[in-house]
Amino acid sequence: MMIPPACKSVNYWWAFGHKSCSLFKYYFIHLSFSLSLSLSLSLSHFSISLKAMDLLHKFLNIILLPLTSILLLLFMPPFLLLKFLFSLKRYIFMENVAGKVALITGASSGIGEHVAYEYAKRGARLVLVARREDRLRAVANKARQIGSPEVIAVAADVSKVEDCKRFIEEAVNHFGQLDHLVNNAGVTKPRSFEKVTQFSDFASLMDINFWGSVYSTHYAVPYLRKNKGKIVVISSTGAWLANPRLSFYNASKAALLSFFETLRIEFGPDIGVTIVTPGLIDSEMTQGKFLPQAAWVPAETAEGCAKAILDSTCSGDMYLTEPSWMKVLYWIKVLCPEVLEWCSHSMFANRPQSTKKNS
Repeated sequence: MMIPPACKSVNYWWAFGHKSCSLFKYYFIHLSFSLSLSLSLSLSHFSISLKAMDLLHKFLNIILLPLTSILLLLFMPPFLLLKFLFSLKRYIFMENVAGKVALITGASSGIGEHVAYEYAKRGARLVLVARREDRLRAVANKARQIGSPEVIAVAADVSKVEDCKRFIEEAVNHFGQLDHLVNNAGVTKPRSFEKVTQFSDFASLMDINFWGSVYSTHYAVPYLRKNKGKIVVISSTGAWLANPRLSFYNASKAALLSFFETLRIEFGPDIGVTIVTPGLIDSEMTQGKFLPQAAWVPAETAEGCAKAILDSTCSGDMYLTEPSWMKVLYWIKVLCPEVLEWCSHSMFANRPQSTKKNS
């Protein structure tokens, strides 16, 4: 019996398909096995790596602290001597700011106002920036009287990026250069975190205290780099010393500290960065109605703080804590934070809040 051609064709393609499927299954099984084996080996290797890494961390946890302590004991004496000699040299050959251009934000009162007067006494040309135009003009007039050859006052809000761009451009267009930028503008709103009802009230605090300095610096950097200028950042001891009822203020100042430490590494020797962490300074911000819990803490004068800031800036210091005795609290925080937090809670957090409203 003869098989019709059509049937032969069907049988052929069926046999071909069956053979192809067999080959496909073979290669699929082979590939699956290879992938499984590779994955198993990779996981095994990964597991070994994790164990090795875990052992490495345990080893470093045990050995690194005592080893570092020994090395520091050997290294610190010559390093401190060398550091002292360099600081002495910087002090003797302190930068002369006469004729240089310094831009100061928040110059209408407090630290900013007295930093302006200190620059003026040393013959610097000034660009004073603040929101209160009438108060700013009074500061500008006094700065001229005590020695600044030229002062311009620019009413602006540092929380607005367009304002920051404008006053940097006005300074450069007027004087043709920019040598020092003092990021001083700041506000505070003391309040217990549990009593906060509108977080938008504190967004403006971050905008002024942190973003205002970021915006100003961004537009000033090309001109500062050109003259190997300097940036002065007014942070606060609150950046590392937590004060009750100032959680948002402390956070904004800690952000400044971290941000400008990073920039200092990025800039290298092109632009000097001095980070100032003042303690309690006698100013509008620290009067009783603003910080009632700190009424009994000794406050330094704004004049004394301003002089220390400019001396430190002209000497090229990386950090300044003023008054300097506040550094003791930093070391207490590092060595025994529990004691410092207990004292702070007992002395400040448990004190009754003032019924006066912030202006």
